[in-house]
Amino acid sequence: MFPNAKAEVCVSNFLLRGVGPLSLSPSHSSSCFKMLFSYCVINTVSRCEFFFCPCVQFTVTPLCCPSRSSILSGRYPHNHGVRNNSVSGNCSSAGWQKGPESEALPVYLSKQKYQTFFAGKYLNQYGSKAGGGVGHVPLGWDQWHALVGNSQYYNYTLSVNGKEEKHGDVYEKDYLPDLIRNRSLQFLDNRSPQHPFFLMLSLPAPHSPWTAAPQYQKEFSDVKAPRDGSFDKPGKDKHWLLRQPTNPMPNSSVGFLDEAYRKRWRTLLSVDDLVEMLVQKLKDIKELNNTYIFYTSDNGYHTGQFSLPIDKRQLYEFDIRVPLLVRGPGIKANITVQAPVLNIDLTPTILDIAGTNLSSVNTDGFSYLPLMAPSLRNGSARSFFLVEYSGEGQSTEDPSCPKLGPGVSECFPDCVCEDAFNNTYACVRALEGPNDLQYCEFADSESFVEVYNMTSDPHQLENIVKKVDPAVLQAMNQRLIKLQSCVGSSCREVKGARLLL
Repeated sequence: MFPNAKAEVCVSNFLLRGVGPLSLSPSHSSSCFKMLFSYCVINTVSRCEFFFCPCVQFTVTPLCCPSRSSILSGRYPHNHGVRNNSVSGNCSSAGWQKGPESEALPVYLSKQKYQTFFAGKYLNQYGSKAGGGVGHVPLGWDQWHALVGNSQYYNYTLSVNGKEEKHGDVYEKDYLPDLIRNRSLQFLDNRSPQHPFFLMLSLPAPHSPWTAAPQYQKEFSDVKAPRDGSFDKPGKDKHWLLRQPTNPMPNSSVGFLDEAYRKRWRTLLSVDDLVEMLVQKLKDIKELNNTYIFYTSDNGYHTGQFSLPIDKRQLYEFDIRVPLLVRGPGIKANITVQAPVLNIDLTPTILDIAGTNLSSVNTDGFSYLPLMAPSLRNGSARSFFLVEYSGEGQSTEDPSCPKLGPGVSECFPDCVCEDAFNNTYACVRALEGPNDLQYCEFADSESFVEVYNMTSDPHQLENIVKKVDPAVLQAMNQRLIKLQSCVGSSCREVKGARLLL
């Protein structure tokens, strides 16, 4: 995302580029920078030096619609009210539209005379009858090209400024990643040079159904999912959903997840094309040096970790840690921000760059501009934060897994279910000097607790809840209670004594 900024930061345009789920866990870090979700470009009026800055980013919830709602609003799920991908879970519901959506990022940018453009997947239930249909265009967007429903590459419907536009299966005119690319390039050509711009591009790749462009369908034929870290390790000391997969995984599951991994990579080659052409366009129109570019994802993804075939929704690093690259004025070359930033920080960061008075904006997140460009802003980093998720299940048993009965969902033929009603949890993730901890509580019949020393055990192989000093557990519990009820500034002001293992 790229908002305007005050004079000392440079008045900026923005481009936000978004893709489907991508992991930045230790198991996937070698390949993550080819697989990023969100790409923002902010244009600036004055000439400034800028480079890419890798940051350690986490999602506050590892699922599409709640995470995207957090990105747009800058709020934790318990404050924007979106619990899952269903309308009943507030995904693109009337309550979301009347509440947090009416105070979302583009609304503030529009007030600052930004020319705003959106293309791609918005929220999973967008365009449904219960979600207001295709005629609903969220406030703040000047140009609106939103996908109806969940990710597709062909045979989809768009809302184009509130009017239905149907597409078929002809690559040259219907392939969604290329359509997003072409319409964003057209927007840049037709923009007014008198005002800054903001583009948010949310591509389906690498989300299922993993349909690659024709020219890329044979690439990566020898690639397999990474076998390091927690790949195919038993979840014997974890909550019940992680204890039920067969270990080791059957060959059918391994073959399936390897093919899914290859297909995901293939779809991302079209994302590479989009990024290359957009950067070249910004050069051609002499705006690249005036632009912030953010490149990130809404949630992580696992392929075989703890014998779970493919999905997200879990509390572990592979599902909550996502890539983030930022390029823009004032950012020095070859630096990595080690302090954690969250997806709820994107909106306040962009608005900070755009010159908005953040005290007037209702967000739970920080601006991380001081972390990326300390010469432009003073600020401090958080030391711990909240991750929360509300599990989903079916009221009847899944035919793929009848032995587990009702209450589960996202089940595979080998009777591995990736979600359940009681896969509902809240975690405190603490990064305080040498102490890198995760503490999680489940809302299930076991009141299950998981604790990990992320310094000595980055792959979360051992739940150390029975080995930790009870005083540490109590302190983490108190932090969790405060974070689960925080609102706005109180989410940024939660304090706690330094923990020692």
